[in-house]
Amino acid sequence: MNNKAVGLGALLASGLALASPAHAQYGAAPPKTADAPSSASKDAKPQFSISSQARKAIVELQTAVDANDTANIAAKAAAADAKAKTADDRYIIAQLRLKAAANSKDMTAAAQAIEAVLASGATPEADKATYYNNLGQIHYNAKAYDKASAAFQQVLQRDPNNLDATVMLAESRNSLGQTAEAITLIQKAIAIRLAAGQKPEENWYKRALALSFAAKMPNSMSLARDWVAAYPSATSWRDAIRIYQTVGRLDDGSMIDSMRLARVTGALASENDYFRFANLLVNKGYAGEAKAVMEEGFAANKISKSASPFNQLYPLATSKSQGDRASLAASGKAAASGSDPKKIVAIADAYYGYGDYAQAAELYRVALGKAGVDKDLANLRLGMTLARSGDKPGATAALNAVGGNQAEVAKLWLTYLATKA
Repeated sequence: MNNKAVGLGALLASGLALASPAHAQYGAAPPKTADAPSSASKDAKPQFSISSQARKAIVELQTAVDANDTANIAAKAAAADAKAKTADDRYIIAQLRLKAAANSKDMTAAAQAIEAVLASGATPEADKATYYNNLGQIHYNAKAYDKASAAFQQVLQRDPNNLDATVMLAESRNSLGQTAEAITLIQKAIAIRLAAGQKPEENWYKRALALSFAAKMPNSMSLARDWVAAYPSATSWRDAIRIYQTVGRLDDGSMIDSMRLARVTGALASENDYFRFANLLVNKGYAGEAKAVMEEGFAANKISKSASPFNQLYPLATSKSQGDRASLAASGKAAASGSDPKKIVAIADAYYGYGDYAQAAELYRVALGKAGVDKDLANLRLGMTLARSGDKPGATAALNAVGGNQAEVAKLWLTYLATKA
């Protein structure tokens, strides 16, 4: 005659809570792993029974486990294994081994016990994903990344949208050197959250970007844009722009366009940021814009007018900008009536630097009507100008027309527009 295991419900309800590994790159641990499933606490309770042959040995094992009798648990477990006749017998013995391992905080024994639970033939299908998730966590903490990957894959076969398993499979894959797959899995976790109408963790965006950038992968910029689109801040913009500057092999003009975006997004932070931008502007003939940039830094207490190198650069920009603004009207009229689009763009750039976006936009449009114009550059600068003036539809149209070497910075400006109301 078969009899239900004595005290099985209380045993299973105790479960096994495994802490998720903390990743510095996430800023916190990934979503906490659930406790081991408690089949006895579910509404539809599976009825586990032990065979008459194994009942005495299993009760003795349970007594030892409940008493935390570590000196005798191993022998009692071996004796129970020898008497086991059914899948339920094996399942209950494995559960008792699991409880003993949890009590002693022996993760190697816990992994073996979970594997025995899963191999018993009596584990409810609804519980398997949680067991595999816990098993994956143990293997990951033990740096057994191939075994961790296999366990997390088992979770996802049963629960494809399990975020914990998705993120941890990504980390396991990355630890095995499979960076591209790791990034794809993190992006999958982000997509799952978005599909559920929830905001993904910022650290997921940052982790995917960090992996891509470190591996010099071509998707770094798209990942950077995803991050700033979801979490626009001075910090995220600074990092995204710096990544663009690092991977883009920029000429002076493109560097200025990226630094202008940094100015708009509040991403100018250090003395080096301000000096590099202002010095480049002065050298390229935009002293008035350089003066304005430094004055913003002075007002925000990010740089000091009396400190080197600004105690030299600011007077230089001030001197060079004297009379410059007043001369633009005549220069612009002459350029617009000529046939050289580069001169027109240069005057428009100067108007942009002084914040006269209406005049700048007008001249960029004139330049776009001239033969031989660099349409990508002119559309980029027109889009930037319209973005600063508040013409979001016009800016979007101009920036979407940009291709070639200017395409990436145009996409960054489009991302900035998308974050504006």
